[in-house]
Amino acid sequence: MRINRSGIVCRLLAVCIVLMIATQGSSAQQGPAVDMTPVKPETVGFSSERLERLHALMQETVDKKELAGAVTILARHGKVVDYRTYGVRDMATGAPMTKDTIFRDYSMTKPVTGVAMMILYEQGKWLPSDSIAKFIPEFAHLKVFKGFDGQGKMILADPDHAPTMRELMTHTAGFTYGNGDTPADKMYGELKVRQSKNLQEMIDRLAQIPLIYQPGTKWIYSLSMDIQGYIVEKLSGESLPDFMRDHIFTPLGMKDAGFYVPAEKRARFATLYENNGHGGLEPDTTNGSGMGDYSAQPTMPSGGGGLVSTAEDYYRFAQMLGGNGELDGVRILAPSSVRLMSANHVPQNLLTGEFGIGLQQLRPGFGYGYNCAVLYDPLEANLPDGKGTFFWDGAAGTWFWVDPTNDIVFVGMIQRLRGGATNVEYLSRSAVYQALVDPAK
Repeated sequence: MRINRSGIVCRLLAVCIVLMIATQGSSAQQGPAVDMTPVKPETVGFSSERLERLHALMQETVDKKELAGAVTILARHGKVVDYRTYGVRDMATGAPMTKDTIFRDYSMTKPVTGVAMMILYEQGKWLPSDSIAKFIPEFAHLKVFKGFDGQGKMILADPDHAPTMRELMTHTAGFTYGNGDTPADKMYGELKVRQSKNLQEMIDRLAQIPLIYQPGTKWIYSLSMDIQGYIVEKLSGESLPDFMRDHIFTPLGMKDAGFYVPAEKRARFATLYENNGHGGLEPDTTNGSGMGDYSAQPTMPSGGGGLVSTAEDYYRFAQMLGGNGELDGVRILAPSSVRLMSANHVPQNLLTGEFGIGLQQLRPGFGYGYNCAVLYDPLEANLPDGKGTFFWDGAAGTWFWVDPTNDIVFVGMIQRLRGGATNVEYLSRSAVYQALVDPAK
């Protein structure tokens, strides 16, 4: 029997090529190979004994029923130092908190939208000095609320200057969330801006509402990042969910990040709780603080608060920022873009303690960059972090920070609306930094 050896070799080579392509495709889906196995804390300057204070803090908060459960990740020099789960994902069933639990990120969506904007910035799509109306013509004739006349009607004035992209990125453009008591704020509710069926409808409704202050003269937490989501769609030609998937989530291996939780992942979705007014918890009664049940891709994706993710997903994102735009060889941004995003861009005359939201109060040493808060002078701000630390949190208590001076990244995930008795976000900072006993390592 004659064997066609050349034919066999060709077939074997073809099989090898197919296997290589399949392997590369699988690797691309998984993203960078990030080792989540904790190293010995002492190898990167931490004390194992002192880190027990962080564990005790988190466990005590769970034991007191102030939190149902939590996941925390601490890393230094790109190495995971501490990765823990506490409590339960659901108090009624007792389902334990797991590392693959999916959380509502709420306003921790904002830094992700900021990175999407910086990707487009690197492509030459916009400049901080550009007027917002350059990309949203509907905003070309925005007015500014200036008070009331003798008949109690609104007085509207022209803006001293057209609000800029820099102001949009820093909550200083004149927009709001509609939570104030001015007639302009009330129009957000009357026009149902946040209930718009899509981002274009949101823009059309916002165009009818005056700014609540002259651009650049105040810092008011606002729908600015939702407006950025619209700009991302317009400049990229992709929907916001698709752009984030293609340019952030898939490259970084954030496999559970997105704007909804598909049916096959619902069992891992953490139950949302709210403060019951007596220091404890009860199931949320606000339908996810107005964000719905996350069962389907939203028709109006919120760049200001719509994402879900696991703790590891968000850690990969934060560690990319901590790595100057790169995670294990996958580059999302240039170092210069990360520096620009994480520098303070709010004028000193606004850093007086008058402005802020929740735990984050702008003051000397504590400013705001593009879609994130910035500690440009931590000691002046009375905080232990390294200079240049940038961070943000979410309505359900999630929080993260990136400390470039000490090369630290921290992510904390909980699901508790409307606060509670223990401020775990800032207590975790003191617990982490008191354990950093050898910063030179």
